[in-house]
Amino acid sequence: MTDRPRATGTSPAPEATTAPPPPADTTDAGGTAPLTRIIRGALDRLRAFDRRRPRVWDAAMTAFWTVAAVLDYTSGGWRTVARDDVTASEPLVLLMSLCFSLPLLWRRTHPMAVLLLMAPASLVNVWTGAVVQAALLQLIPVFQIVLRSSFRTVGAAAALFVAPVLAVGVRIPSAWGQEVVSYVWGLVFVVLLGIAVRTRREYTEALVERAHRLEHERDQQARLAAAAERTRIAREMHDIIGHNLSVITGLADGGAYAARKNPERAGQALDAIGATSRQALSELRRLLGVLRDDHPEAERAPQPTLDELVPLVERVRRAGLPVHLELHGEPRARSLTPGRQLTVYRVVQEALTNTLKHATGPTSATVTLTYTHTHLDARITDTGTGTTEGAEEVPLPGQGIMGMRERAALYDGTLDAGPLPNDGGWQIRLRLPLEDTRP
Repeated sequence: MTDRPRATGTSPAPEATTAPPPPADTTDAGGTAPLTRIIRGALDRLRAFDRRRPRVWDAAMTAFWTVAAVLDYTSGGWRTVARDDVTASEPLVLLMSLCFSLPLLWRRTHPMAVLLLMAPASLVNVWTGAVVQAALLQLIPVFQIVLRSSFRTVGAAAALFVAPVLAVGVRIPSAWGQEVVSYVWGLVFVVLLGIAVRTRREYTEALVERAHRLEHERDQQARLAAAAERTRIAREMHDIIGHNLSVITGLADGGAYAARKNPERAGQALDAIGATSRQALSELRRLLGVLRDDHPEAERAPQPTLDELVPLVERVRRAGLPVHLELHGEPRARSLTPGRQLTVYRVVQEALTNTLKHATGPTSATVTLTYTHTHLDARITDTGTGTTEGAEEVPLPGQGIMGMRERAALYDGTLDAGPLPNDGGWQIRLRLPLEDTRP
């Protein structure tokens, strides 16, 4: 047994009425009607076939119009438009029909020659009064001339088309109403149609060329941006690795020397090596983490600023290079953007690193920062020997002195590097405009 539905104590709900379905959308997602889309697709396939096999299409068109011209002759349809005083014989009418239709095989390759070949037949056609309808096939090569040739050639083709009819019109004034006017109107229509098609074709080609040019420029900009990014990454890697490894090397050499005489100083050197190594690894992880696409939450700690100059100087001092830091002038609040501060930091870092790597003999360095109302001047000097030779060795573009100049140029700054007078060491001078500097 099946359970009966229980009474709910309420009247049954009225039968729901269905709303009429919305009118069918006759357009696709691109806003094109299905019929238009079908026609456009068929035309595109036809054009593609024509581009692949132009001779097949030309032969098909010629055969179609030849059959139509012959049928007009065999059925006697040409007599319905012929003048009463027609003098053309049947074979002559057939010959003229073939002269108007068969040359269409070359209508696209040699349209002017086709029109010249049809001109005598056109003259005989209107002169004898036959007026076969196939004579209007001359408008097909005229259309091709309008599409491809200059306007001077179009004028010559138009004159060649109407000259036989005008000659007959002068001889027989009654021919103006039936023949001359119809020929002229047909010529005007075909010329206007050809101009419209030619204009649209040239406009489409211009759009395609512009799209190709924009695509090429986009790819070129992408390559330039990638090259600039690679240069920037190489510069950052050089600054991070080169500086820290130079400091570690100096600490290791000093620790090895101190281990024989003062083990406590050797332990301090090892501690400094560990701290410098950890800092270098942290900076490398941060840089590589940002470069990885599969780690969008990579750590993005702030880049070094001028506040980091004191710790930088302390690390270099622990590596064995006495460094003196001097500040002149009062820095205004937010006088330098973060990018400018990073530039000054990296230039000082690179200069001290070069001194550590290349200077020989007793060496000390001085870092002087001078603030003015419009610029920040940084001067890094050392008292060692051999820095000129080392600083000139720039193995890769974007490193060493070249890298510092590129950093300065990013913010309209200048950088000069060279030996001090009397072989007294090496100096680097950086002049960087402040953020609010106006050109």
